[in-house]
Amino acid sequence: MDRSNTEISATTMNIDNIDFFVSLPTPGPDLLSRIDLDELMKKDEPPLNFPKTLEEFEYAFNEQGRLRHTTTGEAYAFNAREDLHRWNQKRYEALGEIITRYVYQLLETKCNLTKEIVPVDATAEEPRSFIYLSADAMSNPAKLLVLIQGCGVVRAGQWARRLIINQDLDSGTQIPFITRAQEEGYGVMVLNPNENHLELERPAKPAPLPSPEASDEPAEKRERKDDRESKKKRDFYEKYRNPQKESETEQIPIRENGSPEEHVLYVWDHFVSKAAARNVFFVAHSYGGLSLVELMIQREAQVKNRVCAVAMTDSIHNVWHQDANKSIQEWLQQHCRNWVSSPEPLDTPVEPMLSDCPRVSAGTERHELTSWRSFNSIFQFFSEALQTGEEEETSNTVTTRSSHRTKPDHNHNDL
Repeated sequence: MDRSNTEISATTMNIDNIDFFVSLPTPGPDLLSRIDLDELMKKDEPPLNFPKTLEEFEYAFNEQGRLRHTTTGEAYAFNAREDLHRWNQKRYEALGEIITRYVYQLLETKCNLTKEIVPVDATAEEPRSFIYLSADAMSNPAKLLVLIQGCGVVRAGQWARRLIINQDLDSGTQIPFITRAQEEGYGVMVLNPNENHLELERPAKPAPLPSPEASDEPAEKRERKDDRESKKKRDFYEKYRNPQKESETEQIPIRENGSPEEHVLYVWDHFVSKAAARNVFFVAHSYGGLSLVELMIQREAQVKNRVCAVAMTDSIHNVWHQDANKSIQEWLQQHCRNWVSSPEPLDTPVEPMLSDCPRVSAGTERHELTSWRSFNSIFQFFSEALQTGEEEETSNTVTTRSSHRTKPDHNHNDL
């Protein structure tokens, strides 16, 4: 036996580089069961209270759209407190919420978009979400661009929060796509597929009173209870190591918008399908591509009739798993292109995994950068698709007129 386990009665321990003094137990129960980790972590971790504005955070976006500290000029530092990963993560999330509101402000002030509530008939009491529309989104007779981001924490106007914070606004937001589209005469709709529910904090449950008969419990029962308590402490330790919400919350889904797929379908039915544009274009990133394919499955004829082209960026859709029929797969082959993460140069053809839309390189191996890196190629793709569509429409019109041309009456001389 290792005598160090039995002869040393006390020492200084280190968990995640947090030093504390603890009495070592004799061989038996797990060491963690002897430590009140709950109280320990509360004592050593700073309060989870963070600034509410960029100014209070002492950060601002410079002229290049990069987030910089207002005093040092340095980029955002995730590890503001060494060895406190959970605290750093919570701080990052708090900044992310501020970034979301900042992007909303840019959509309204820089891009002149307006907020539209969904569901459109939402009452004042029920949970609601919103999308953003340009002034001509519903009335533009020619072109409409619809933007759909991936899943996760990103909200309307964002491709990737990580890029906004660590790189710049151009790469992480949809603003370059919106301004380019407006310059080229598109109406614009910015979807918000991840705003699916209202989150309410549940009140804390009161601690149960100790049983007066606890001391009379059989030894076996007490041992099982000790095991459960030990597990609770280990679970708390893992909670400290792996960031997660402290309080329990209740999620109330937004009617008919309770998932990204529901949201895309709802916006199609209540906005896109009612817009005046003859040609609709989509940019769909990551999970947005899956939601778009689901829309096609639900509204195949409508989508084929209205949509001119679809640009996906590292889409995670799967026509087999989503049970997309052959006609949808054939339409995607003709009208869709997927810019995927790849080490190959931009626009280099990439071997398709399934028989749906062609895949080309986005010129980057970073998933979150695929939309920004393929920016110019996407608008070129749309221009070519529009030109092809107009040529086909003209050809069909000429053919139709020719087939209905009145034939000369060769018997008129007999009158």
